[in-house]
Amino acid sequence: MRRILTIATAALTLLLGGCATTIRSDVTTFHQWPGQLQEKTYSFEAPAPQDDTLELRSYQQLVRSELARLGFQDAGTGPSALKVAMRFMTTDIPVRVYQPVYSHFDYYWMPRSAYMMRPYPYHRRHGYWRGWYSPFYDPFWYGTPAYHETIVHNYRRELQVAIKDARDGKRLFDVTVQNISRELSTPKVMPALVHSAFLEFPGVSGVARRVELKLEEK
Repeated sequence: MRRILTIATAALTLLLGGCATTIRSDVTTFHQWPGQLQEKTYSFEAPAPQDDTLELRSYQQLVRSELARLGFQDAGTGPSALKVAMRFMTTDIPVRVYQPVYSHFDYYWMPRSAYMMRPYPYHRRHGYWRGWYSPFYDPFWYGTPAYHETIVHNYRRELQVAIKDARDGKRLFDVTVQNISRELSTPKVMPALVHSAFLEFPGVSGVARRVELKLEEK
């Protein structure tokens, strides 16, 4: 008995523990990245006042972490060799979904035929009902369906990051990450989108690729 309880507890722990959600993103990169970059310091471009939010700053911190992993140094407010700009957008896309709903009252008004008068026990999968049997599938066997309308929300997210030469403003790297999911929280998805943007830096220019990352949930 104790062993059974131990196994059950372990199984419950696995179910209640972290599970992974797959974040699928379409990543497109265009770049003219120099083969030898002498200085790898950067600073963020100042966003427009209406866009300078705490949410944007938190996502800039995600970009800082990715650039640090690639060997870049944040110059802060000092002079830098590179300028980094980023923007993001979330769009709610509601979709109407119609599902058939059958009334139980329709079960009492089913068609009868001489061929169907064979005594078999009820089994819904094979079309049995109260001693009547039909070997043929009839889409209206369970009555004429009504349709229930629900609204399903899909969220389209787009992240854009650009790296420019601070001296002449020449664009060196542009990446766009697009994702559609039913996840309502943008902060929950954004770490995966930022990581997807820099996963194969600088990557192949002008080629779109699908990136799948596991998002651990606790």
